[in-house]
Amino acid sequence: MNLLKYNKFYLIGIKGVGMTMLAQFLKSLGKDVSGSDVAEVFMTDRVLVENRIKVFNGFNAKQVPQDAIIIYSSAYNPVNNQEMLAVGLLKKVRVLSYAQAIGAVFNHYQGIAVCGSHGKTTVSAWLGFVLGNAGLDPSVLVGAAVPQLGGCAILGSSKYFIAEADEYQNKLQYFNPYGIVLNNIDYDHPDFFKTKASYNQVFADFVSRLPKSGFLVANANDAEVLEIIKQSHARVYSYAVSESMANVNIKDLNICLLAHSLRQTKDYQYFQVNDLGEFKIQLFGVHNVANALAVLASGLALGYNPLSLKKALSQFKGIARRAQLLGSFKGAKIFDDYGHHPSEVKATITAFKERFKKQRLIVIFHPHTFTRTKALFSDFAISFDLADYLGVLPIYGSAREKQGGVSSQDLVSEIEKRNEAKVVYLKSFEVALKFLKKELKKDDVVLLLGAGDVFRIGERLLQQ
Repeated sequence: MNLLKYNKFYLIGIKGVGMTMLAQFLKSLGKDVSGSDVAEVFMTDRVLVENRIKVFNGFNAKQVPQDAIIIYSSAYNPVNNQEMLAVGLLKKVRVLSYAQAIGAVFNHYQGIAVCGSHGKTTVSAWLGFVLGNAGLDPSVLVGAAVPQLGGCAILGSSKYFIAEADEYQNKLQYFNPYGIVLNNIDYDHPDFFKTKASYNQVFADFVSRLPKSGFLVANANDAEVLEIIKQSHARVYSYAVSESMANVNIKDLNICLLAHSLRQTKDYQYFQVNDLGEFKIQLFGVHNVANALAVLASGLALGYNPLSLKKALSQFKGIARRAQLLGSFKGAKIFDDYGHHPSEVKATITAFKERFKKQRLIVIFHPHTFTRTKALFSDFAISFDLADYLGVLPIYGSAREKQGGVSSQDLVSEIEKRNEAKVVYLKSFEVALKFLKKELKKDDVVLLLGAGDVFRIGERLLQQ
């Protein structure tokens, strides 16, 4: 379906991060875009307002246009949403899920899909920024606000389209990529993928569909990725991070780009790449060195010398909700991060301890979904070891899942068994605010972690 030939679109559940980035992109094409969602304020509201996209607060069957393409979030269906029920009764209206719509837009271009369990948003935004500075002028869709891109999406003039491609609910089946950037594979979304094998298979199927003329950028540090790249018929550009060059032979490992000799200063993280010299980035943490390599390797696949991308790589400042500094309270720095998987939690906390070596790190964690917390419970329990003080909020459940089965109190009890850090259960945002006001000291670092709305604690703290 050539979705872009249509002029009017209505998005049900428009405040979701994916829906917002799609809405912004369609708006940038000059389309008539509107939508509906709950009245609650989301982090995407600002992007929608800035792009002058009309949003109805609340769902009402009467506000659904009959002359528009209807795109709906997977969170809604005719049972739980009256607009979806009304749409089902309209015979002549074209209706697509978000996954179908984003795939249709992507397939209109020579698409580069950034996928994997972690780092999709950062790599997508970073790659779009770097290639834009290099003169390629790609279109870009990212699942978070990116200040340097002016929101979640940019419309470029070239044939290339960079998109964050989500594996959840097998949305990858709707993408026909020219290039794939595969960051990592780490079992997630147990509410949809009942086994690790079924989760991995989605990536294997996706990689196998790459044309011979296309390319695959792959993380050679990831064992699951190394298995899956065997499915590729396309050119493979691998990358890896090593502490040093000792006993490392790039040719033997078939690695195109290898980062080594990492060091951290107050403002930058430095690393050597092959024999090309030293590169620097503003984002901290070893995981962001890997993300930087993914960007460089993608540039290499598109014909760019990594040295020509060096300056732009160092100029990228990051995205919303990824180690984002919100401000200071009584001399303590308040950061917000979207990390919600055990591997993300551990990597982020490790990065913060490396960056703020001599400062106390207080983590406020907001577990995301009951199914993820239950399935990865043991991994969560060992993810917070480096935190100096940990507060755990009630689980932020999904409307798609059965509630219960595990609780944050269970997680706190398990962490207490093995973690020397102080850990406390915080039964509400209000309790968390009181805890921080009482506990915070000058030079402390607060890390708000979670895929829900834990950032609101930081906003309220700074307002006070």
